[in-house]
Order: sequence, then C-alpha cells, then structure tokens
Amino acid sequence: MTFRAPVPEYQFLLNHIIGYSEISATERFSEASDDVVTAILTEAGKFCDEVMAPLNRGGDLQPAYLENGVLRTSPGYAEGWQAISEGGWIGMSAAEDFGGMGLPMTLTTAVNEMMSGACLSLQLAPLMSQGQIEALEHHASDTLKELYLPKLISGEWSGTMNLTEPQAGSDVGALSSKAEPLDDGTYAISGQKIYISWGDNDFTQNVCHLVLARLPDAVPGTKGISLFLVPKFLPDAEGNPGKANSLKVVSLEHKMGLHGSPTCVMQYDGAIGWMVGKPGGGLAAMFTMMNNARLGVGGQGVGVAGAAYQKALAYALERKQGKSASGTIVDHADVRRMLMEMKADLFAARAILLACSQAIDMQTATGAQDWAARAAFLTPIAKAFGTETGMRVSETGVQVHGGMGFIEETGAAQFYRDVRVTAIYEGTNGIQAMDLVGRKMMDGGDMAHRLIDEIEEQAERARTTHPNMAEAVWQACESLREATEWLTAQGNMDERFAGAVPYLHAFARVLGGHYHLAAAMADVGGPREKLARFYINRMLPEHAALLAHAQAGADGARALTLDELADG
Repeated sequence: MTFRAPVPEYQFLLNHIIGYSEISATERFSEASDDVVTAILTEAGKFCDEVMAPLNRGGDLQPAYLENGVLRTSPGYAEGWQAISEGGWIGMSAAEDFGGMGLPMTLTTAVNEMMSGACLSLQLAPLMSQGQIEALEHHASDTLKELYLPKLISGEWSGTMNLTEPQAGSDVGALSSKAEPLDDGTYAISGQKIYISWGDNDFTQNVCHLVLARLPDAVPGTKGISLFLVPKFLPDAEGNPGKANSLKVVSLEHKMGLHGSPTCVMQYDGAIGWMVGKPGGGLAAMFTMMNNARLGVGGQGVGVAGAAYQKALAYALERKQGKSASGTIVDHADVRRMLMEMKADLFAARAILLACSQAIDMQTATGAQDWAARAAFLTPIAKAFGTETGMRVSETGVQVHGGMGFIEETGAAQFYRDVRVTAIYEGTNGIQAMDLVGRKMMDGGDMAHRLIDEIEEQAERARTTHPNMAEAVWQACESLREATEWLTAQGNMDERFAGAVPYLHAFARVLGGHYHLAAAMADVGGPREKLARFYINRMLPEHAALLAHAQAGADGARALTLDELADG
C-alpha cells in the first residue's frame, strides 16, 4: 500500500467540524468557495501521491551532502521542488499583489499536512519559504517586498530562518551575531548559526536567510535583537542573483532522521544584509515567521502520523499470524486497539490544527481581536499536540509491525525518526506549554474559558442524540475549568510551568473529545460515531490524570536535590 493523501478526511473536517463556510462567507475569502476547495485538495492530493511520496524513502537512504563546499540534495528533490513551485503550492496564502493565491491559511494547512505525510524532508523547504514570505509581508520595506516576494513565491528563490547559535538555543536573547551599519544603508552580518533547515540547496537560484543579530549599540537581551535579510547571492541592478555574499555552509548535521533535509551550520563573515522591521524589533518580526512555522510544524506531525497509520494498517491487513477469521494480525484485539488509538488521535489532532487555522483566517478577514486571541491560544496546542501525535502514532506503527518495524527495510521506523524533531524545533513542546499557561493566560484565562464554554454548549446540544458521550465531554470540561482557575490563580509562574505540559495535553484531549462528538453528531450510526465513542470512552479519561499532574505544583518537581538526581 502506497501513501494516499487524506483528501476525503479534510473535506469532512472542513464541511462538518470547523465550519469552513464561515471563512468563505467573508469578503476576503469569498472566492475560495467549496468548489475551489475541492479542486485544490484533489489536485494537491494527486501531487502528493504521485510526485512527493515516491521521494520519501530515497531521501532517507541518500541524504544531502557537501561536496567541496557545494550542497548536493537527495535524488529527485530538485525535480520535486520544481513541481512544488510550478504547482503554486508555496504561495497559496501569499498576497496576490506579489504572485500569491491569497487563499485561506486553513487550505494551506491542509495541503501542507498532506505534503508532510508524503515527504516531510522536502516539505520542510517550502514551509520555510512560506514563513519568510509572511514575515516580509508584515515587516519588510516596500523595496524588499517588491524584489524578494515574487521570487520566493514563485520558488525561484528559497527562504530560511536563522535564530539558534551554539551558545544560544531556546534562549534567543543570548545570541551574539553582530550587524555593523554600512554607509549605503546595508549591514555587515557576522556570526555563526546552527540548526538551519534547508540552509542551502542546489535547485534554487538564491537562498534568502532571515538572520537575527545585534547592532553595535544594542541593549542586552531580546530587546537588542534586530532582523536582517541576507541573501546567498547579492541581487544585481536587475534583481537577479549576482555576486556571492560572504556566507557559507560550514557543515551539515548528522541527524536521527530527516536525512533528506540538510540542517546546516551557517557562517556569516561580514555578509551584506538589509534590516527587516525596526532596530530592536527583530524578535517580534521573526515571531511572525515562527507562529506560521509552529502551525506548519504541528501539521508536519499530523502528516507523518497519517502516513505511519496508513503503513501500519496495510501491514496489519497482510501480516499472517495466529488463528483468526482473516488469518492476519488485524483481527487481534490489541492490534485493533492500537489502530483505533492511532486513527482517533489523528482525527483529533487534525481538527485542532484546522480550528487554529480557521481562527487565523477569520482574524485576517475581519480584524477581530477575539479571533486573534483564539488563534494565539490554539497555536501552542496545535503545535505540541500535533507533533506529539506524530511521535505517538509513528511509534505505535513500529509496534504494529512487530520485529519488522525495528528493521529499517520496512520504512516504518523512518516515520518516527523523521517526526521526532518536530517536538523540538520551532520552540520545544515544553516552551509551547509554558507559553500557553503564561503569555496566553495573561487575560486571566478568558480565552480558555470561552473555549470551554463552547465545548459545553455543544455537549448540551448533543445530549438528545448522544447522552453518554455528551455527559463525558461536559464533565471533562468542568474538570478542565477547575484546573484553569487553579492555574490562573497562581502568582508564582513556576507553579504554572511545572504542570504546563500535562495541562496543554489535557486541554488537547478535551478539544479532541469536542471534535469527535461533533463528528458523531454529523455521522449518526456511521464509522465516525463509532470512532468518537472509542475516543471519548477510552482516551478522553486521560485528561483527569493529566489535570491532577498539572495542579500538583512545583515542589514535587524540585523535590530531589541535584546530588540526589545524580545518585543511581
């Protein structure tokens, strides 16, 4: 069984779960009708199945490498990038003024997720460009926009983001790269950056780096960071790649997975760059790209989960072992349990991902701050739960394969190796959780309570048709409400942070129950109702243990001294 893009699943989610019609009813996205959505999803699905999926295994077995300082990408990736570019998939949500399609982020999210399931290593390249495009749209000067955006949107040039340094990982404020002002208004950028996804390639005319650096008079910490656009080749008078800039790929990281995606150590030696945004506003500008990327990374986790599930199911259907009706392992109760858990979590994670995307689109279309607050609140949940689902489902996929899952030739292990980093990059999942209980609850938990109210309102409506499931979701909401009240009452942020991760996952579990209940209401007596019952009866109860953990406070987490931690 080969990869099959989940087009029907997305059509169901858009039509029955997240209310896509609300997006297309706005003036901004009125042309993105149901017919347009169907056509785009169908074409994207075909592209993923026929073009991207065949590249996945080859990228793992024949990684990118450096040859005399020149980066060579995996076989077929150049042709894959060209097909992505020609299909217009990079600029789906980019401004039409610069060659983009101006489509809703919800639709871009769906396509990106399908591409991630087909070939995550290659999909990471357009995702980086999409993030840079959004950052430039919001913060760059008109001159930079006019030169760079058409090239990035068309795929002639590609984009990256450069934050991390050897001494500054998640603590971005500790970075030390320098930006010296030059007489012509440009800047000389010097420093080293690590973990730069797709820092170079051999299939675009130029690679454009967004680099965080400090001006000579910058204050310490994050407030002293500015953002610069630093191209591999300096554009000439006609806007074409000209003289090589003073930057290079020092080395490529040897990684657990994502072998087809080169992760570069970048060196800047007085490279010419242009400031994006205002002096000292670099982190805010970069976070425009980061928030886009966090949603995209959540989609990467979901995409890989989908591919891992498909592979596990196909294996279970053909692997003959034991005495059962079919003679295959799919009839064994525990194998069936694993497959059901994989499928149920996959649905929940997709729904959360699309709900976050919908909020972004509604904020874009209406400018309403309520939608902006909802998108901000859901982003860390979508990123963390999406990537955790990718890890959990791909790991379970190895288990379904049994011993053959541990053998590389089956390809089952690649999904886990590839997806593992998604819980780390673009802000670790621990950082996402702290962001949720910290910055995103500076409103006293208002947005959290609004979402809880909405979930309970739907549960009340569902009592007439699905009383038991509705009651379970409603009770879970009440537990979540109590935990939210406890968290927001903690003045010491350490008390919140100690339980941030279990709280985030409990919130995701309850959201999953909410969306499964909606699916049951839309498919009475059908397979989605059966899957919803499985999730709500067997997986939703996990929220109780998670919330108990979330409210246990910080003392227990710090109970052992450092010496005691080291003992044994």
